[in-house]
Amino acid sequence: MLRDLSILLSVVFLGMPATHANDWFVEDAERVVAIADVHGAYEAMVETLQKANVIDAELAWSGGATNLVVVGDLLDRGPRSRDAMDLLMQLESEAPQAGGKVLVLIGNHESMNLIGDLRYVSKSEYAAFAADETREERDRWFAAYTRRNDGTGTPEELREKFEQRFPAGFFALRRALGPDGKYGKWLLEKSVIGVVNGTAFVHGGLSPLVAELGLDGVNVDLKAGLVEYVKAIAVLTEKEVLLPTDSHYDTLPLLNSYMPAFDESAEVLEAIDTAKRLADSDLFRGDGPLWYRGNVGCGELIEEHKLEAALEAIGATRVVVGHTPTPNRKVLQRFDGRLIEIDTGMLNFYYKGSGNALVIEDDSITVLNQDSDSPTSPLEHPRMVGIRPGPVLPEDLQVLLENGEIISREEDPTGRTIVRVSDGKRTVGAIFMKRKGRGFYPGVAAYRLDRMLELDMVPVTAPRRVGNTEGSLQFLTERYSDEARRSASGRGGSANCPLKDQWEAMYVFDVLIYNEGRSMQRMLYDLSDWGLMLSEHDRAFASRKGRPKHLKTIPLEVTAGWREALSALTDEALAEKLGDVLDKRRLKALAARRDELLAEAGTP
Repeated sequence: MLRDLSILLSVVFLGMPATHANDWFVEDAERVVAIADVHGAYEAMVETLQKANVIDAELAWSGGATNLVVVGDLLDRGPRSRDAMDLLMQLESEAPQAGGKVLVLIGNHESMNLIGDLRYVSKSEYAAFAADETREERDRWFAAYTRRNDGTGTPEELREKFEQRFPAGFFALRRALGPDGKYGKWLLEKSVIGVVNGTAFVHGGLSPLVAELGLDGVNVDLKAGLVEYVKAIAVLTEKEVLLPTDSHYDTLPLLNSYMPAFDESAEVLEAIDTAKRLADSDLFRGDGPLWYRGNVGCGELIEEHKLEAALEAIGATRVVVGHTPTPNRKVLQRFDGRLIEIDTGMLNFYYKGSGNALVIEDDSITVLNQDSDSPTSPLEHPRMVGIRPGPVLPEDLQVLLENGEIISREEDPTGRTIVRVSDGKRTVGAIFMKRKGRGFYPGVAAYRLDRMLELDMVPVTAPRRVGNTEGSLQFLTERYSDEARRSASGRGGSANCPLKDQWEAMYVFDVLIYNEGRSMQRMLYDLSDWGLMLSEHDRAFASRKGRPKHLKTIPLEVTAGWREALSALTDEALAEKLGDVLDKRRLKALAARRDELLAEAGTP
């Protein structure tokens, strides 16, 4: 893997541009402005930069000593990504003359374009390169495409398919984003992570891999693999071992089936070996810094200590990320401001958001919106266990469940009672669970305990009488899957919070609450992000120690986050928060299981 590459090989042998630490590490910036995820929204980018006083009406640098950081994803989906790159190239040369700096970081969509994953390139992006594409170029690659697909159709059919799949500008774009092309060469010089005045900037997030590799390990060793891979693909394309029409996902199968000629050149053989070795680079994976969403998608209990370890490894006190559009399209913060999320969906027609610039100056952090003259501050990241209509806070949703009008009630195919509750403005679904005994509301207890732990897996649950029956209502999002359907479909690999992390947290939680009722039908997933929602806890909170039978042999990951959260569950805190929904015997048993988990984790 790439982790063993040396810096010397990365810079000298591979021909990588000689990048120095001060290109991505700045300690004395007077002012920092950051934007993210332009996605071809050139006009919105310009308006946002003008609002932040970085460029003037003529699009010239006016930011003085400002450090402008662009947190990746200039490309794909929108129409004017080429214009965005051209402007940033211009600003890169102008800013230093005024004492400023432009730091463009690689996003996952830059990486995708560089390696030939063109799934999200828009027709307008291809069209922007059409004038650069010659007839000879298209004829060459059509001839190669025809040889590759000989026997699969008539020449006319192949031509029609070729023109549809590879419109004018396709080959010029591929060439321009190659290692020797204007934009490819420029992007391959960019860093993955930047640190300015102690604030880290990265497109996806600071995953545990970043904590393992450190800043130089990511920006030199890991990044060198991207450069090496892109150069190898370029060699193989020029020799027509691969074609520009091949997707990145076809590369490895094609190379594995390729039979080199007896007189194949050493250059080609070496490029084949390199491409095979690096096709599954950490930089292209979901736990790499370009793709990682755990900082944003996991509950604080799961993620906070991971983030702290990564920040410490790269010498930063907080991180600014893009990649994951914020649910309300506002700049958000988590973990007491140690994480700031700035992907606000700048490409409006696709993401329904707008351009926002994060401004860090002295001890001040403000947000400037392209359409507003009034600066704001980052908002707190909302607790989102299940997508609900509008920006409804958990407290407001709880009030709705407690006081809203019940407008329907029915049983679903699993036998659950599903009700619809409305306050006249919003209507939500909920699972009704009967009270299990006098003063015993296990569903409510599970929800409140989840909030105390900051686990963020149990949907909002509130006491509620339905008809003549006492019980509780648990919010049920509109679009969900259960574990039976998820596992059968094989989906969920793109979960914002890795499924493995969510399952491990669920096991510890179910041991803590002695939950004997967890089934695949009670493991629900929000289809928007594959966040796990733990439902229906009517068989939890037994008044005994130990573990439920089905969890006795399950290895538990009692992480540093869990140890800290469990230690904060004092007897007094449990009695205060849960005393009206659990009796004293159950509270005592809960405290005993807490102590058992802490002892198992080696915590006194």
